[in-house]
Amino acid sequence: MSARPTPFLQLRKPVSRRQKLLSALAIWVLFFGIWIVASASGLVNPLLVPAPQQVFATTFDLFFSRGFGSDVLISISRVLIAFALASAVAVPLGVMMGSFPAIEAFFAPFVSAWRYLPAPSFIPILLMWFGTGEAPKLALLFLGVIFFLITLIMDHTKNVREELVETALTLGAPRHKVVARVIFPAVLPDIVTAMRQMLAMTWTYLVIAEIVASTTGIGAMMMRARRFLNTDEILSGIVVIGVLGLLFDLTFSALHRWAFPYLRKARP
Repeated sequence: MSARPTPFLQLRKPVSRRQKLLSALAIWVLFFGIWIVASASGLVNPLLVPAPQQVFATTFDLFFSRGFGSDVLISISRVLIAFALASAVAVPLGVMMGSFPAIEAFFAPFVSAWRYLPAPSFIPILLMWFGTGEAPKLALLFLGVIFFLITLIMDHTKNVREELVETALTLGAPRHKVVARVIFPAVLPDIVTAMRQMLAMTWTYLVIAEIVASTTGIGAMMMRARRFLNTDEILSGIVVIGVLGLLFDLTFSALHRWAFPYLRKARP
């Protein structure tokens, strides 16, 4: 009897690198194919939905003729600074809250309340406090990510195996060394994963931060384009943010694989 063919869809079975690559290419070919057909057939208004080739041509022009690269670098710096500040607070606080219930009992009500407040609602008060410089933009990005990051890190820290902590305490290790040498190394891979997830949220708030009283950055360029109905420039900004977000995500993924090779599963 001939062997039964392997089904395309398998429950929780890893796929080969080749299949991953082909699937990733296929979804983008399908997306741009639909976009091109819709534009060429007149199904969409070209003023509101320009063809992808026009968007890519505009993107090229923005970078090489109109100095858009400086706006991109400014936006990247804002994201990195705000995310670094949020991580500097969230990582130690999240680990401490996950390690010590007394600390969690003190901070959790405050963190939980702020987590449900939409960050854009702070824009008026941030402008009143900090003016129209860089500070309100960085503060908005900071507020948009920090409370979610604290919660994720706290939850991951709680999932560290209890026997590791009990063994260290039984051997006489003081509490601060248990946290520093047992809990933190054990939860560090999950912290990097949480940071990777929350960095994406920082990018989602970027345009909101830059459309308010800003003359630089990707969001400011998109707002200028909106005034003159330059939809191709707006879509160019969206494409650039998407590409940058993907590059940062791949960087974090590569960092995770490099820093924690022992977590790598065998692949077909």
